[in-house]
Amino acid sequence: MEIPLLNDILIVFGLSIVVIFLCHRLRIPAILGFLLTGVLVGPHGLYLIKAIHEVEILAEIGVILLLFTIGIEFSLKQFFQIKKTLLLGGSVQVLLTLLAGLRIAKLSSLFGD
Repeated sequence: MEIPLLNDILIVFGLSIVVIFLCHRLRIPAILGFLLTGVLVGPHGLYLIKAIHEVEILAEIGVILLLFTIGIEFSLKQFFQIKKTLLLGGSVQVLLTLLAGLRIAKLSSLFGD
């Protein structure tokens, strides 16, 4: 009896271990390794995952738990220490994303998509 979700989880974990090891050896942040693993195993990469919907749900739960963990570790004291940088950086990111989205929308309307 084959369980596709269990096989997919094992593939993700196995490839994650290999990619994180390579990232560690190359001195690249682990988060980039996790993102690379997601790209590799996903439906637009090597298509190693069969139970795509179930793995997407597990990934969303993982993101929720990650944000919860970050929220627990981040204190208001730390927030007030980096308030200026955080607000300025967040504003610049939103503005650049908005400009990029507008540019893409304008280009796609020119090409008739």
